[in-house]
Amino acid sequence: MSNTPDTDNAVRAFADGHRAAFLAELSEWLRIPSVSADPARAEDVRRGARWLRDHLAATGFPVTEIWDTPGAPAVFAEWPSGDPDALTVLVYGHHDVQPADRADGWRTDPFEPVIEDGRLYARGAADDKGQVLFHTLGIRAHLAVTGRSAPAVNLKLLIEGEEESGSPHFPELVRAHAERLGCDTVIVSDTGMWSEDTPTVCTGMRGLVECQIDLHGPGQDIHSGSFGGAVPNPATEAARLAAALHDDDRKVAIPGFYDGVVEPTDHERELFAELPFDEAGWLRTAHSRAALGEAGYSTLERIWARPTAEVNGIAGGYQGPGGKTIVPSAAQLKLSFRLVAGQEVEKVQSAVRDWAAALIPAGIHHEITYWGATRPCLTPLDHPALQSVVRAMGRAFGQKILFTREGGSGPAADLQDILGAPVLFLGISVPSDGWHAPNEKVELGLLMKGAETAAHLWAELAEKGRE
Repeated sequence: MSNTPDTDNAVRAFADGHRAAFLAELSEWLRIPSVSADPARAEDVRRGARWLRDHLAATGFPVTEIWDTPGAPAVFAEWPSGDPDALTVLVYGHHDVQPADRADGWRTDPFEPVIEDGRLYARGAADDKGQVLFHTLGIRAHLAVTGRSAPAVNLKLLIEGEEESGSPHFPELVRAHAERLGCDTVIVSDTGMWSEDTPTVCTGMRGLVECQIDLHGPGQDIHSGSFGGAVPNPATEAARLAAALHDDDRKVAIPGFYDGVVEPTDHERELFAELPFDEAGWLRTAHSRAALGEAGYSTLERIWARPTAEVNGIAGGYQGPGGKTIVPSAAQLKLSFRLVAGQEVEKVQSAVRDWAAALIPAGIHHEITYWGATRPCLTPLDHPALQSVVRAMGRAFGQKILFTREGGSGPAADLQDILGAPVLFLGISVPSDGWHAPNEKVELGLLMKGAETAAHLWAELAEKGRE
């Protein structure tokens, strides 16, 4: 597909001409309450998977399958290019949604889509059914405008059914089907943009390590007058651990924590600074009074490109009314660590173990329990496939595309690690869409831009994705 105004206009005209039918199809899918966290909705999740499989088959995918897991099923589809040297691209998304009920504050039934003022309101409209389905309109536009009978790349889709439940079976699913999922590039369409007026491409997500440290001292609560000051106090030691997490510059003080960290380049920091960031507005969203974090980095750099350590909870001792003069027998500390490219989950876990063991005194027995580990992922700004995404998005939006990262974590790193392919992000959702919140919506204009971007992307990747 040549990069010309006529071609871009033809793609836009196709998307606009099929808009009504596309929105009707999306609304049909949104009516299925595929809430993976609710066991009572398990059949609805399966029904949503079957709907997508059938829709992908009707779109033209010659291979459409449902892949079962011990939990909710995933949907796999494949459409070979027919070109022997074609790149292979895997699109990731999810078909399950968050719980939703009118009592949560929804103005309308969350599973009865409503179009109002250029927006589509429904649970899953943005996260993630709308962003999955725009690929079907995009591939049809790609074929119609190029005259091809198959896409310019070998196109695969993997749409999981447990993302909103933490993707507990996803790594196992990817490993089991790694040969069929093999690809040159992964496109994740479960993300967003900076704003409606500032289209952006995400280049990475942070990883995550979570743990609980249980501290045990005396065999029972004991009198603080008779024994306090002469035996170790688990609650005091939990507080000491929490206080020892950071140095005076708010840098994580665990030895070895920063080993391997890939620092943001000066160019990337300059690109972050181009974003129209309103820190006062961001603080209002955070319900916080001031920004605070690692010295030497901006707020955006702290939440996107730097690793962090947070105390998620601390407990121990008497919590009732009035006082109770005891040395408590036990205490607990819950910690989470966000990781950036270059950090290894296992090494961070080991560093935390060594740090805690060095600080906890004799007389306190402690146990560390880990869960929820996710690896970070990052695609360099000059990666050819990333540049293809940027060009495709620029053609759809008709303006400069800026760059962001995600501060949170997700299953994208599993795809990167298991399949050995770079992960790229293509999403059109904006912060006001209200993911996981009442009255979730998607901007219809942006949804069409997503379809246009997808229509351009396959030819862009076919032409320059390997350079």
